[in-house]
Amino acid sequence: MSGGIDSSVAAMLLLEQGYELVGVTFRTFDSIKESCLAREKGCCSVESIMEAKHLAEQLGFEHHILDYRQIFRDTVIKNFVEEYMHGRTPNPCVLCNSHIKWGELVRAADELGCDMIATGHYAQIAEHRGHLYLKNAVDTSKDQTYFLWMLTEENLKRTIFPLGSLTKPEVRELAAKHGFERLSKKTESQEICFVPDNDYRTFLYKQGCRVEQGNYVDRNGNVLGIHQGFCNYTIGQRKGLGIALGEPRFVTNINAERNEVTLGDRDDLLSTEITAQNVKIRDIEWLSKDPEVEVRNRYRSQPVKAVIKDLRNGTLKLETLTPVWGVTPGQSLVIYKDNLLVGGGIIDNA
Repeated sequence: MSGGIDSSVAAMLLLEQGYELVGVTFRTFDSIKESCLAREKGCCSVESIMEAKHLAEQLGFEHHILDYRQIFRDTVIKNFVEEYMHGRTPNPCVLCNSHIKWGELVRAADELGCDMIATGHYAQIAEHRGHLYLKNAVDTSKDQTYFLWMLTEENLKRTIFPLGSLTKPEVRELAAKHGFERLSKKTESQEICFVPDNDYRTFLYKQGCRVEQGNYVDRNGNVLGIHQGFCNYTIGQRKGLGIALGEPRFVTNINAERNEVTLGDRDDLLSTEITAQNVKIRDIEWLSKDPEVEVRNRYRSQPVKAVIKDLRNGTLKLETLTPVWGVTPGQSLVIYKDNLLVGGGIIDNA
């Protein structure tokens, strides 16, 4: 329970369905001054934690605050910093879901005597060919399966997604119907929970990351100007480059070893071949027989048709049938087939 509308309405629905509930809220970051309270109503602020606790009291079930600050720092934040320092752009929500929400929380559920885990994610679960899969939410504009691709089949066996068949407007109506009018109008944060004001550059600096200035170069290696350190940039970035070249330029490549940032045209960011590492596939036999899939290379990107060319030893190579823009090392490549999430990996190159 984050204190937000989605997890709160999920609790209300489960109570109506006859479940016995135990609510939990995480404390994940150990520097309140630097992060969570920098935003008055952030998802991990003390205020939100207490809102979740108060709602559980109103609905009549027990609630626990779980201190995951150290494990969060050792996994999610450590990976976040390391990826940027290698010129990559991480997706911390994916790691948090697998290591914290379905890692540490599973152990907490066992200790609390809970059979199942429920969250406010917009996702569904379906069975196919003897396996359990994540299935896209009914509200495709809110679908969050992209962030959940690392969940195992064992995770899904113990998971309930009460909101998967609902739209966001319907969730707001349910909150109001249950007498929580203020909650029904609560806005959502789109920021990374531990990064104040979505300013990851300042966050990295406070974590001790120091990178000297380096060269902007074009695709042929010609020097165009000076940048402020490679970790301050991400693939596809156009604004905030601090250089005037007479026409729009985009970050097309980051070389951490040379401290070089390559600038190019928008079309330089189009790709049809993508390689991913740390790949997890639920049913390799299914995809081997029928390698046509759909993929998403960013959370907000639309799925595009693709064909798997090679899949072995945790490495995936595929070709998209239409060019995709802004494929970014460090981000997740998530694979779908017949509306089911069949696997994913971390983008290595394109």
